[in-house]
Amino acid sequence: MLLKDKVAIITGAATADGIGRATARLFAEHGARVAMLDIDEPALADAERELGPPHRSYACDVADGEQCRRTVDAVAADLGGVDILINNAGVVYGTLLTDICAAEYDHVLDVNLRGNFQMAQAAVPKMRARGGGAIVCISSIAGQAGGGVFGRAHYAAAKAGIMGLAKALARELAADGIRANAIAAGSLDNNFTKGRMTPEIKAEVAAKVPLGRLGRSEDIANACLYLASDMASYVTGAVLDVNGGLLIH
Repeated sequence: MLLKDKVAIITGAATADGIGRATARLFAEHGARVAMLDIDEPALADAERELGPPHRSYACDVADGEQCRRTVDAVAADLGGVDILINNAGVVYGTLLTDICAAEYDHVLDVNLRGNFQMAQAAVPKMRARGGGAIVCISSIAGQAGGGVFGRAHYAAAKAGIMGLAKALARELAADGIRANAIAAGSLDNNFTKGRMTPEIKAEVAAKVPLGRLGRSEDIANACLYLASDMASYVTGAVLDVNGGLLIH
């Protein structure tokens, strides 16, 4: 088991078919004690029932720095520390540039980028106390290509910022034995877009992917496992493309 006795925090872990829940399942299979964070409390309760003890769920809005700090403190007290942080919580809107209002811009940047920063800020002292750790930030092909099927200017900016943040964390925290990496996820066959990804759009996007299909949440979870485990003990400051070849550069 690659994560035996490790404590892993995963944000955005409630949605049944999402990256966070898939990562929680996989990490639990590999021996981690998993703390699942989200704002969707009913779905969180379902996630905790699915995984069972010793795994726990915590309601947390990553856009709120004080909630991040309180929640990380609670996880460390309940589960014995923090070794791994998977920054997955995110939101996406397809609003065109001239129609993006200040509130929507702030929401997208606060959840996608500020949330990564605040969760890292809260978790790093706990990792230092354990002698090291691993941070994985979920970015997107949108941050590399200037947007995607649904993500527009604010989403692309936030996801590009996540890649820069991961590199900065890697540089600053290496001396503490804390590795930080990002995953640039391609188009996935899940419900992140809240129903806007129709079967027709899925087929159109899949036809452009060299590997011939959309990604699955489990594909990203597998990449998280690699980056969070000792298999990647000499990997930090990297952006791992998981997109089926949709963007080869």
